[in-house]
Amino acid sequence: MSSNDYGPNGRAYDWELLHHIFPDERKKYVENVHRLLNQGGKYLSVCFNEKDPGFGGAGKYRKTRLGTVLYFSSLEELKGLFERYFSIEDAKVMTIQGRGVEHMVNYVFMERK
Repeated sequence: MSSNDYGPNGRAYDWELLHHIFPDERKKYVENVHRLLNQGGKYLSVCFNEKDPGFGGAGKYRKTRLGTVLYFSSLEELKGLFERYFSIEDAKVMTIQGRGVEHMVNYVFMERK
């Protein structure tokens, strides 16, 4: 994806991806998103909130029925991760419908600095 694929400044969507990336790799991931977007480009990240009751309902690391491990974040944790590279325009915890179950997610909409 080039930064101009979705308009003059570019856009990046992370819909339920970040919870697959563990904390030690997240800074590099965010740096890559920042690098791909032009200044003013938009970035949306939606990932599981640490208070989501799914997948065992407790702890930052949780195993799924498929055997994968996910990392559940707090909204404050994500703000700290993103704010060096992006201006946060909207950040909230919300509920979305999953496969037969609702999930609490972190919704963070940003603009590249």
